[in-house]
Amino acid sequence: MYNIPSSIEDEYVVVRTIFYSPAETNTLVSCYLYRHSRTSQPIMVSVLVPEVALRHGNARPMPAVGMGTAVAPAMLEKAREAVLAGIEVGYRHFDTAALYGTEAALGEAIAEATRRGLVASREEVFVTSKLWSTQCHADLVLPSLRESLRNLQMEYVDLFLIHWPISLKPGPMAFPLKREDAVPFDFEGVWRSMEEAQRLGLAKAIGVSNFTTKHLDKLLAVATILPAVNQVEMSPVWQQRTLRRYCAEKGIHVSAYSPLGGQNWAGNDNGVLESPVLAEIANARGKSIAQVSLRWVYEQGLTPVAKSYNKERLKHNLEIFDWELTEEDHLKISQIPQNKTVKATYVFSPDGEFTFVDLSDVEVVEE
Repeated sequence: MYNIPSSIEDEYVVVRTIFYSPAETNTLVSCYLYRHSRTSQPIMVSVLVPEVALRHGNARPMPAVGMGTAVAPAMLEKAREAVLAGIEVGYRHFDTAALYGTEAALGEAIAEATRRGLVASREEVFVTSKLWSTQCHADLVLPSLRESLRNLQMEYVDLFLIHWPISLKPGPMAFPLKREDAVPFDFEGVWRSMEEAQRLGLAKAIGVSNFTTKHLDKLLAVATILPAVNQVEMSPVWQQRTLRRYCAEKGIHVSAYSPLGGQNWAGNDNGVLESPVLAEIANARGKSIAQVSLRWVYEQGLTPVAKSYNKERLKHNLEIFDWELTEEDHLKISQIPQNKTVKATYVFSPDGEFTFVDLSDVEVVEE
């Protein structure tokens, strides 16, 4: 599949191979083998991570596993070192957002990794950021993106997403959000500004997050540049089959956040890591439940974005590309009861009571 040179003339070596993904045979995937090596040392391959070519936009291929950076405020000071640890074990895809407060730490970590030779250049790293709802207005999209770029110390992001199909009055990003701050979402105006961001080269590709098929229908009706990605909650316990089929038909790649589950704003967990079905499969394969979940997401042709600030877990989460789930495994997983973690009501109010008609289709269960 790939060749490793017997002698090395450069300090930094990249060996590339191309193949087709198991779930989407029409999707081109490339792999890079990274290793910073002195000429006196033999090459050592540290990671083999597939990359998916996005069908819309001008972004480089997206590495098939991303590292998330959404953390509690108490963990923000550890974000920089966590990203460096991620780069060291092989991550080249990082997910942030204006809301997370981790853009500056991510940018500092990538700059430091470049200085240390862990990556050859900024171009080797795929960076996603997101537009928060208080900036989800036609005239605020570009200023918000430029602020994110200043935080990241970068000239562009590889992917810029609308964080939620929700607009709020301009103001500070604070919780809980107030009912009176919600305003109608201007699909056409906001997306026109997103398209301008791509034309200006500030974002190599543009997309959305937390969009249902109804939201995508509205967006595609006015779009001249199609969204490259829809990032949504996805895991073996929240599979969203209808949404996945819709996105595949439109050439929209699906990125999966919370592939390992996690607590929502009400403190409830959807139970990925406690699933007896996944535990049974993990035991049979000699893998962890986390690896089984991530492998399942990958075999659906999706890109999981998982979060950890533990270096060993980060490495562990990348070790999913040299084995496969069986047809029987997939059948068992398809029968897992479905349970969504992230609900729009919790985005707006910790007690889950804030709802109004403009958000009703965010809560649609798409099976």
